[in-house]
Amino acid sequence: MGRLAVWVAVLISGMMQFPVLAQDAALGEKVFNKCRACHQIGEGARNLVGPPLNGIVGRKAGSIEGYAYSDANKNSGITWDEVTLTEYLKNPRAKIPGTKMIFVGIPNEADILNLVAFLKQYDADGKKAAP
Repeated sequence: MGRLAVWVAVLISGMMQFPVLAQDAALGEKVFNKCRACHQIGEGARNLVGPPLNGIVGRKAGSIEGYAYSDANKNSGITWDEVTLTEYLKNPRAKIPGTKMIFVGIPNEADILNLVAFLKQYDADGKKAAP
């Protein structure tokens, strides 16, 4: 029983070092203000400096019709999910070397998780899912 108690203590200690961060879409909408200069989201969103972000989760990178993606983005083989978006938003040029996105990234992981929660609300048509 002593070994089990030690393993449980180690497990709990490790979990406390890496807390699970809750995602807050409302806070993510505020983080999205960093993106608005180049991207739109929602009904009627269109290409700007960057493509619209409607339906980004589950979408293949480089696939919005009419947007001139870099070859690096088109050929990345990425289908956006929470993990790949988190990595990309932290440092776009590290995730896709050769991307034309000049944004340096978001260093705060909570901000990234909140932003992803915000983005996930929108389907490919820009309709926001009901809460």
